[in-house]
Amino acid sequence: MNNTIQGKNVAILATHGFEESELVSPRDALKAAGAMVHVVSPESGELQAFRHLEKGSKVSVDKTLSEVQAEDYDAIVLPGGLFNPDQLRVNEQALTFVQAFVKAGKPVAAICHGPWILADAGVLKGRKVTSVPNIRKDIENAGATWVDEEVVVERGIVTSRTPKDLEAFNAKLIEEICEGKHERRAA
Repeated sequence: MNNTIQGKNVAILATHGFEESELVSPRDALKAAGAMVHVVSPESGELQAFRHLEKGSKVSVDKTLSEVQAEDYDAIVLPGGLFNPDQLRVNEQALTFVQAFVKAGKPVAAICHGPWILADAGVLKGRKVTSVPNIRKDIENAGATWVDEEVVVERGIVTSRTPKDLEAFNAKLIEEICEGKHERRAA
């Protein structure tokens, strides 16, 4: 399969407290494969990254949630970290944005604590998903089957556990974008 996604637009939804590698690594892999990538956030300016519990670098926001629609993008990435997804999962605008990708059958990729956002968006019922083990119960309570695997793909939703899975996560994300939209099936 050709792993170029030239001309595709991808949103990375984030706010302060994302795990640095879980935003930077997919962003760089997507750009290297030819995609246009925007960091989308509820707020403008710069976002503070973390390297586990220590502050990392800052990343500039390209577009705010109020400036974009899911129709503008071919896929979305939800990086983890503890603080980032915990803030986004209670942001109605962020949840609506994510739901629109799932409803349209567009690829959605979430790593580490990122699937928390999918749980609160109500899009996990009947799906097989992985995540950092700490949120397993939240994933199961959202109606998903949780598994401990490097990367899981279920009807266009790509999930991985931790930064050690980034290579597989990035490859599957690019593969899913190459495949395009997935048919939506009822759970």
